Amino acid sequence: MSGLGKGITAASIGRLLKNRGYRVTAVKIDPYLNIDAGTMNPAQHGEVFVLSDGGEVDLDLGNYERFLDINLKSIHNITTGKVYRNVIEKERRGDFLGATVQIIPHITDEIKRCIRRAAGEETDGGESADICLVEVGGTVGDIESMPFLEAIRQMHGELPAQDMVLVHVTLVPVDTMGDLKTKPTQHSVKALRELGLHPDIIVGRSEQVIGPQTKKKISAFCDVPPSAVISAQNMPDIYQVPMEMEKEGLAATLCDLLGLENREPDIEWYRIVSREYTSRVTVAIVSKYGIEDVYISIKEALRHAGRALSTEVNIRWLDAEAFDPQQLADMDGILVPGGFGKRGIEGKIQAIRFAREGGKPYLGLCLGFQLAVIEYARNVLGIADATSEEMGEGTHVIAILPEQEGVTELGGTMRLGDCPISLKAGTLMADLYGKTEIVERHRHRYEVNPAYIEALTDAGLIFSGTCGDRMEVCEIPAHPFFLASQFHPEFRSSPTHPSPPYLGFVGACRRNRTISRSG
Repeated sequence: MSGLGKGITAASIGRLLKNRGYRVTAVKIDPYLNIDAGTMNPAQHGEVFVLSDGGEVDLDLGNYERFLDINLKSIHNITTGKVYRNVIEKERRGDFLGATVQIIPHITDEIKRCIRRAAGEETDGGESADICLVEVGGTVGDIESMPFLEAIRQMHGELPAQDMVLVHVTLVPVDTMGDLKTKPTQHSVKALRELGLHPDIIVGRSEQVIGPQTKKKISAFCDVPPSAVISAQNMPDIYQVPMEMEKEGLAATLCDLLGLENREPDIEWYRIVSREYTSRVTVAIVSKYGIEDVYISIKEALRHAGRALSTEVNIRWLDAEAFDPQQLADMDGILVPGGFGKRGIEGKIQAIRFAREGGKPYLGLCLGFQLAVIEYARNVLGIADATSEEMGEGTHVIAILPEQEGVTELGGTMRLGDCPISLKAGTLMADLYGKTEIVERHRHRYEVNPAYIEALTDAGLIFSGTCGDRMEVCEIPAHPFFLASQFHPEFRSSPTHPSPPYLGFVGACRRNRTISRSG
């Protein structure tokens, strides 16, 4: 079923195998007709995650990168749009030699080719992965998923017996009497079998632990061993899921089915994600979206930094159009994330001014960087109508990137992915990274207008990071912590490698809380 937690399940399986020393990569199949997630409404579909090569993809790939400590590429996200585009381009070139192009074999062959290509892609260490996770999105029985499930069925017959394991994630609901119901699982497995696929492992998603009797019932009706029925109850922290699956014996079952040595797991990752909290901070995120899925990477990056600093980060989501500035008074820090369009802009600028003038720790990301520049231009330089070219009339201290002028297509045309950035030695950002040359990911069309850089700098706003002539980072040295970046550092954050700007921000929030409480 869609939205059930297949992405976290797949990522957790990958973590179990990686902890045993195996190289793991991942593929996400999205059955929608879009080429990628770049033009999809985040309020409906969730966060658009950006990969190192600029691919705009489903948020599940962000979970893969965070759980597995790997960098994926655009080829690791397969969509119906990509598959059909590839096949049609081949047909137009005459690659099929006049054959009638059909779902089977041409579409299914292309799906299999895409999976094999992604599975064979070199990992960060320069070697191919030992194991490739393939998550098929959507719901069993959906018409748009059918070609992908057929391709998986064909691959199952083409590969050696121990080279493929099928894991089926299914809902095990609780009725009004508190009893677990297995009928939805029975029916979904029946639907899967009708497509020629037989699950080797069933992961039951439930509000509570699935006990031995329920597992035995699922085993009997679905023809899998009881040891291959895995309980995956709701957890307060997604990083606890691999540990729970470890307890369920999933790793041993997987290794047995795949003919792998069930090595002793490295528990360092578990130690990191289980670190105790000794302090707590509250951060206000001021945005026009009240949906957490839009900013999953930000939420997780704050959690990674908090865990590294033994500090629990509570997030207060504030509507940029409706919040009262007084709500910021009790916050330990203020964060303004990325976004597009005019809605909520003035509220975000108001929040930035509150942080700057009140000495509150501030972290701005992408649009939050651009708005920090606009706020400074308005209230320090005195340019009352300072704004962005994106927002309409006024003095454009933020202007469109030269290469974006005249761009009419929206999909995949922004400045996207990894870019090298030079940091000024002795600045806050350079100190946080511990070096002056970094690489971070981008997703934007606008930049600081070069005509106003000198005036802003003379007025005390330091541009401490650049990429060629483009301004990438701004900070205010006299402020306890005022930092903003054009790039998205959250896209490279993970539990084992927390993002430096987020570490600095959470640390500043903790110091601010201590000072305000002692004062």
